[in-house]
Amino acid sequence: MRKLKVEELNRISVEEFKNAEKMPLVVVLDNVRSQNNIGSVFRTSDAFVVEKIFLCGITSTPPNADIHKTALGAEFSVDWEYEQDTCNVVRRLQTEGYHVLAIEQVEHSIKLPDFVPADDEKYAVVFGNEVKGVQQSVVDLCDGCIEIPQFGTKHSLNVSITAGIIIWEFFRKMK
Repeated sequence: MRKLKVEELNRISVEEFKNAEKMPLVVVLDNVRSQNNIGSVFRTSDAFVVEKIFLCGITSTPPNADIHKTALGAEFSVDWEYEQDTCNVVRRLQTEGYHVLAIEQVEHSIKLPDFVPADDEKYAVVFGNEVKGVQQSVVDLCDGCIEIPQFGTKHSLNVSITAGIIIWEFFRKMK
């Protein structure tokens, strides 16, 4: 087997990405501290044609060298918007017809393998701070919560890893 060269991957341009049909999924980052995690979420969102990213609270925004280091330019392809208050974003998305789900460990969460997105629905997923997770006030506004089952000694995953798993599952189940 021969590894493919970058030129052989037939990637689309930023302009083509902007005009491409997107997965009906919006990502919301609620007070994510690490700029490297933010950049990773941009890169994953580009890979699976996510509609938009909302950067909320203390979450840094482009242009930023550390975001760029892991986004590798995806901050130019994926649409994004900054909003100080995550609760405002959740309310706005719900008004626009999105089903908003926090990715959090809560009572009565839906385990990721059991989650089946409805046809012709739009979704938004909220990822939280690396230490405190999604704010309780945000969880309270969401339409539900999804949890990634874990079986080891740790109780959480890195937010960029969590985003990768969740975004991939939405892509896999919706396409």
